[in-house]
Amino acid sequence: MTTDLGLNSGTTAERWDRARLFFDSKAYADAARILVGVVEESPEQVGPRLLLARAYYHSAQLRRAEEQLREVIERDPVEHYAHLVLGRTLERQGRSAEAAPYLRLAAAFDGEFPSI
Repeated sequence: MTTDLGLNSGTTAERWDRARLFFDSKAYADAARILVGVVEESPEQVGPRLLLARAYYHSAQLRRAEEQLREVIERDPVEHYAHLVLGRTLERQGRSAEAAPYLRLAAAFDGEFPSI
């Protein structure tokens, strides 16, 4: 049996701060372990879910990243960074055709329009 060594102790705000510290130090799997609980407690919050998706992406848990990113986009359709990361996640899975619309939308949100 594995313990979380206190990673999931404290208030939601304390765990959110701890997860960001782990993420910033590139301990993505540890950040994800913390963020799962934060997201479960506050499912309506897009920020923790997006950081969870990014932690999954950086730790090569691409299916989990995709699932969280789709949820972010459902909750906040104009969250341009979620579109970008979902596009990159799909590309890493060899699904470039499926990624293209998300990448185009992310570019449009950023004000990058193809020249005609």
